[in-house]
Amino acid sequence: MTHIVSESCIRCKYTDCVDVCPVDCFREGPNMLVIDPDECIDCAVCIPECPANAIYAEEDVPADQVSYIALNAELSRLPTWKSITKRKDALPDADEWKDVPNKLADLSSENLDANILRDEIDSLKNTITQKDAIIQSSSNTDNERHRLQ
Repeated sequence: MTHIVSESCIRCKYTDCVDVCPVDCFREGPNMLVIDPDECIDCAVCIPECPANAIYAEEDVPADQVSYIALNAELSRLPTWKSITKRKDALPDADEWKDVPNKLADLSSENLDANILRDEIDSLKNTITQKDAIIQSSSNTDNERHRLQ
């Protein structure tokens, strides 16, 4: 398992977590950080450091943030999302944005090909929706089997 950065980081980009990461798994985008799942060692030292409470262990991600598991993986592979190893100042209005919900549309595509990013995000959302439907269907089938026994 790995850790992920959720939507609370969008438009905030606090970097307190970066200072404590022993393996430099954070990647920096224009207005958000993500965790590279191939680098994260699941140590959890970053979780209490985040002022926006944006970091979760993969198994603890709230249902409405599950899409961020794939989003972290995809964005961490983009060449413009570089490794960040030293703390920086948060975005100027971070405190105003840290508790605002539904910020995916605010994910900045600065320094990225906006169409590619938009297509990647849409594709990830579709994949996640399909997987959620399969999981729900499987759960319903298991429940039906259990009821019939």
